[in-house]
Amino acid sequence: MSADGNLDILLITGQSGAGKSVALRTLEDSGFYCVDNIPAGLLADLVLRIGPRIDAPLAIGVDTRSAAGDGGDIGALPAQIESLRDAGHAVRVLFFEARPEVLARRFSETRRPHPMQDKGRTLTETITLERELLADVAAVAHHIDSSDAGAADLAGWVRTFAGTPAGHFNVLFQSFGFKHGTPLGMDLVFDVRCLKNPHYDPALRPQTGRDAEVAAFLAANETVQAMRRDIAAFLGTWLPRYRDEPRSYLTVGIGCTGGRHRSVWLAEQLAQDCAGLAAMQIRHRDIGRAS
Repeated sequence: MSADGNLDILLITGQSGAGKSVALRTLEDSGFYCVDNIPAGLLADLVLRIGPRIDAPLAIGVDTRSAAGDGGDIGALPAQIESLRDAGHAVRVLFFEARPEVLARRFSETRRPHPMQDKGRTLTETITLERELLADVAAVAHHIDSSDAGAADLAGWVRTFAGTPAGHFNVLFQSFGFKHGTPLGMDLVFDVRCLKNPHYDPALRPQTGRDAEVAAFLAANETVQAMRRDIAAFLGTWLPRYRDEPRSYLTVGIGCTGGRHRSVWLAEQLAQDCAGLAAMQIRHRDIGRAS
């Protein structure tokens, strides 16, 4: 809690099975005071009651489990968030999601029922319904797509985000490979598959865009540098407008074919180019996949 009594609050929400429990365990281990499964309509009252009693950042899990029926009062969450911000609290929102087929597989593997599933709906229909009910919340949150992430990756992303000072404008550059699917929750996506591909050089193929030889190969190509300059110029013009919207987060996807070379290098370079405009984070979704 700050000297004026205001709290640093991190709300954890999103789809069932997408990683919220991992996030809350990670935050608890990182020193957050964690509360889970709170009805959205009681959020402001909870903060009022427990705020004076804690001396740590607060993480609260809110999702469709917290109310009866089909989502209950989850629609009250955006208004509750604004109420807390109006009261002076620094509120950030993390929304966890995954592709429908991934969520269905996770529930099947664990043999646990979806918390919203009933006899009148299939699992696929339930996943779709939950996503629809969470749409308003998703619109005001920073997204983490856990479809291709292990628990350790997810925990690392959460720790990185939680360490970003509250109240800053945060930009996440995420590299990915189109052949593995476009990540969920992207605000802007730049397709860089038109650039010369290091994959076709046998010496460079096993490496990634973070390795010196691949970096030198891409940096020496004027077309690659032109793409970098054009994207950086676009972001330099428009990131301040996004920041003034106002909004706290923006996710920029950089996609190449496999997500190991061109997109990785460009995401790293663009984060450097735009460092003065926002708090930067970088995530490479497919860098560990085989070429």
